[in-house]
Amino acid sequence: MVWNKEAECMEREEKEKLQLKLLKETLKKAYENVPFYKKRFDEVGIKVEDIQSLKDIEKLPFTTKTDLREAYPFGMFAVPEEEIIEIHTSSGTTGKPTVSGYTKKDLEIWSEVSARAITMALGTKNDKIQNCYGYGLFTGGLGIHYGTHKVGATIVPISAGNTKRQIEVMKDFQSTILTCTPSYALYLAEVLEKEGLSPEEISLKSGIFGAEMWTEEMRDELEKRLGIVALNIYGLTEIIGPGVAQECPAKTGLHISDDHFYPEIIDIKTHQALGEGEKGELVLTTLTRDGMPIIRFRTKDITALRKDKCECGRTLVRMDRITGRSDDMLKIRGVIVFPSQIERALLKIEGLSPNYQIIVSRPKYLDELEVRVEASTELFSDEMKKMEEIENKIANTINKEIGLRVNVTLAEPETLPRSEGKAVRVLDLRKFD
Repeated sequence: MVWNKEAECMEREEKEKLQLKLLKETLKKAYENVPFYKKRFDEVGIKVEDIQSLKDIEKLPFTTKTDLREAYPFGMFAVPEEEIIEIHTSSGTTGKPTVSGYTKKDLEIWSEVSARAITMALGTKNDKIQNCYGYGLFTGGLGIHYGTHKVGATIVPISAGNTKRQIEVMKDFQSTILTCTPSYALYLAEVLEKEGLSPEEISLKSGIFGAEMWTEEMRDELEKRLGIVALNIYGLTEIIGPGVAQECPAKTGLHISDDHFYPEIIDIKTHQALGEGEKGELVLTTLTRDGMPIIRFRTKDITALRKDKCECGRTLVRMDRITGRSDDMLKIRGVIVFPSQIERALLKIEGLSPNYQIIVSRPKYLDELEVRVEASTELFSDEMKKMEEIENKIANTINKEIGLRVNVTLAEPETLPRSEGKAVRVLDLRKFD
């Protein structure tokens, strides 16, 4: 099923004409109404009329999270403040938050792309969507909320936390679609099992999981333990929120609503554009955003783009599952490591929980990498020799994946921290040395 067939199945040539038209309109609005963009365009000597093809977008300067922070709070708005009817922000954990302002038109766009995402995840007006994303300044909860209303489904706006209550509501209300972070979905699966509930005793059919990186191995774990189709959603506050891209059941990448968001892939070091299928940093430009147009935003997310038609019939460009963030890369003794590589290795081993922590330290002059991972009750043993054998097996599996020897510590079941939002997987202690 497709929510908006005209937009989602548009022929590529027609789509590119539309994208160029919308891009020119967006650039004009940004230049005339956002001082930051007028100054930046003038500095590089680019005029809106210089953009005559989609390829010409490469002439435009990038926008970074630092730029948005420096414009805090309302310096990026392209409309008078009285036209902004909703405000969201990023977490601001590493500095001032980035602010995102929405006009009435923007909320309609957000509802539309979220409705597409819900439909890709098998959602219809007959479904009950248990929305465990946080409500508030974080965009996750309300983005799904608006999309659910657009589809005509029933929203259960439970937000994050209170896990036993989540299970009770899931069972009593017969929720059919679950939305949350994959790490929280895993925790819900654990609690369900403790309560003695099997997947057959709940009504879930699919899950919309995002807001953190996760692997195919984690998908397999969630599908098995919850009895669902587990699908990936992507979004970011700076662009609009969840709904920028969504996986369909074909699982061949996330469909970007590219009639609203124009994607590029650039080389992380040279910043040059990369071709289809080449892995690099995702850059996004809003094409229809009214209150806050964003030009060539560097997302820091590492992925690749695919333009072939999906078996679902959609022609929207697809992005591969994100394998890491350029600012989350760990450089250990000269080797680049992404946390997702370690997760992939751990989930290849029977009897390990997908709950783990990566600790990076520098006790003397060399970086040390420790992986703490929970063993299942069956695997965990008091016998020292057996534990050492298991830890060596895990270390060897990780070594094959990342090319580095690591220290492995097996933890007892349910001893590592659980998360009701984004999981904190990496503790980098080197900055405190």
